[in-house]
Order: sequence, then structure tokens, then C-alpha cells
Amino acid sequence: MRPWDTAAEDDLRRLLNEWDPIGVADDVQDEYDCMLAPLLQRLRSGADRAAIGEFLRHELEDHFGLGPLGLRPDVMAARVIDWWTSTSPAGDVAGA
Repeated sequence: MRPWDTAAEDDLRRLLNEWDPIGVADDVQDEYDCMLAPLLQRLRSGADRAAIGEFLRHELEDHFGLGPLGLRPDVMAARVIDWWTSTSPAGDVAGA
């Protein structure tokens, strides 16, 4: 069983689609679903903004074949961390 719920996936999907680094979210709502489980696993294990930013940068470069310049994975990482900390129950962090 996954350590998160469908609502978390939906919220994270919405954030990724708003970011939309390859510009297809209006047509393909699940384009970034490949990042959902890895991001949620990292968040659940306590990853910080730098780790999330590095993951996003890696996905942009290695998975989507894009350069991260102008796409600002660091800014998106901050949004993801802010979302996670504002919606996660107090006991839903690593080590709790």
C-alpha cells in the first residue's frame, strides 16, 4: 500500500500541470504522472527543497530531454515543499 492517498496525488498532479515544463498539460493531464510516486516518496522520507529541486532538474534533463534553465526547478521545488508542509498531517513526516 502506498503511504499517501489519491488526494495527495491529485494535488501534486495539479501543481506539476501548473508548472507544465513541456507545455502539454492542457492536452495531456497525466504527462507528469511519472514524477508523482518518486516525489511523494521523497517528500514522505523528509526530502528538502534542494533534494526535490535536484530530482526535478534530473527529470527535466534525463527524462524529458530539456535544459532546466528558464524552467526553474528550484522554484517548483519550493512550491512542492510549501504544498507538502501545508497539507501534511503533523505526524506525516519522516521519523514520526
